[in-house]
Amino acid sequence: QVRLVESGGGLVQAGESMRLSCAASGSIFSINRMGWYRRAPGKQRDLVATITSGSSTNYADSVKGRFTISRDNAKNTAYLQMDSLKPEDTAVYYCYLYEMGHDYWGKGTQVTVSS
Repeated sequence: QVRLVESGGGLVQAGESMRLSCAASGSIFSINRMGWYRRAPGKQRDLVATITSGSSTNYADSVKGRFTISRDNAKNTAYLQMDSLKPEDTAVYYCYLYEMGHDYWGKGTQVTVSS
């Protein structure tokens, strides 16, 4: 089994930056892709960004140009650098990992952006 632990969330003001981290541990054999999803109040969980084993990235239109996803393979860790944060970015952010035909999710970290 794989465990994912997010960190870095909190309360910030609009226009500021924040970096989220996701550390993976456990029975990790071959990570196909990692990513970040978020669930805003009253909405479904939506994709924010993903990064594959080949370092290909994909972003939601709402965060393109502001968010950057990266990974450190040696540490089995994914990051989400969030710049120019907006109140609309307020949500619980979840780390995602896919490997060996299974999906794994972190418990989430709250990001609140005040106006």
